[in-house]
Amino acid sequence: MDGTLTLDGKAAIVTGAGAGLGRAEAIALAAAGARIVLNDLAADDVHAVADEIVAGGGEAVAVAGDIGEWATGENLVAAALRAYERLDILVNNAGVLRDRMVFTMSADEWDLVLRVHLRGHFVTTRFATAHWREQSKQAGGPVYGRIVNTSSEAFLLGSAGQPNYAAAKAGIAALTVTTARSCGRYGVRANAICPRARTAMTADLMGAPPGDAVDPLAAEHVAPLVVYLAGPAAAGINGEVFVVHGGVAAVMDPPRIRATVLAAEYGSADGMWTLDSVHRALGPLFPGPDGADGAPPQAGFACEDTLALATETIGFGAPDSDRGTAG
Repeated sequence: MDGTLTLDGKAAIVTGAGAGLGRAEAIALAAAGARIVLNDLAADDVHAVADEIVAGGGEAVAVAGDIGEWATGENLVAAALRAYERLDILVNNAGVLRDRMVFTMSADEWDLVLRVHLRGHFVTTRFATAHWREQSKQAGGPVYGRIVNTSSEAFLLGSAGQPNYAAAKAGIAALTVTTARSCGRYGVRANAICPRARTAMTADLMGAPPGDAVDPLAAEHVAPLVVYLAGPAAAGINGEVFVVHGGVAAVMDPPRIRATVLAAEYGSADGMWTLDSVHRALGPLFPGPDGADGAPPQAGFACEDTLALATETIGFGAPDSDRGTAG
């Protein structure tokens, strides 16, 4: 195998590793040669995955704990340095769902999802990047650091029944880009994936796997991209967001300007905006509700391109439905 595709000797932290995507990613990273520190809130589950990796000839230690806790992020980095005397890779995957429409969501449902997803990604990133920055200073140049974060198509689509989840996943994409820009000089590469996978968290949405065919939504199909992004071959990939499921992967474009309007061209005497000039400028761009029934306009700042990526994977209703997404 190409040496740039192996992770021999490298140390990786994987959160949410007790089941689903995190488990599949941890096992794949170990198979590529990485030594793993696994985290999950469910101690029995994460220890079972560690035992599975060790039984297969790999190296793994389990650190159970709440990923939203500051001390958990600190403990995970310390565990990697204690067990393996190094840290090279961080895969953030831990998450929960509390789906509800925005007008019925409780404060606790909002706070929990933001805490586990967005704060959980930040806490581990904070301690990993601090370690790599210090290592870079000591080395006098870039070191090896890889972060793979888990975002979701929910934020691309504006998933109607998941305001907490979509907001957290949008924040994760922004955190990824910020980390890539601020830590690239130290050798850190940070990227995010938006996976579709059949896991316990998405069981109600995805349903049962096919009984007599390859399951395109198996979490194992996401893991190779994660391993690649964690490896030496991905040194030139930084601050990117990927959609991945089955045998399909897509690299997302960043947001783009759709139109630019200038107040001076729409009746403003001094070139600054007035209420009338705003109306003159935006009226032609947004003509109002379509149809005689007065239906509201569709959300414009949303990306539906990913819906058509593959016919063999499922998990989405109409973009304005109350159903959630898979990643």
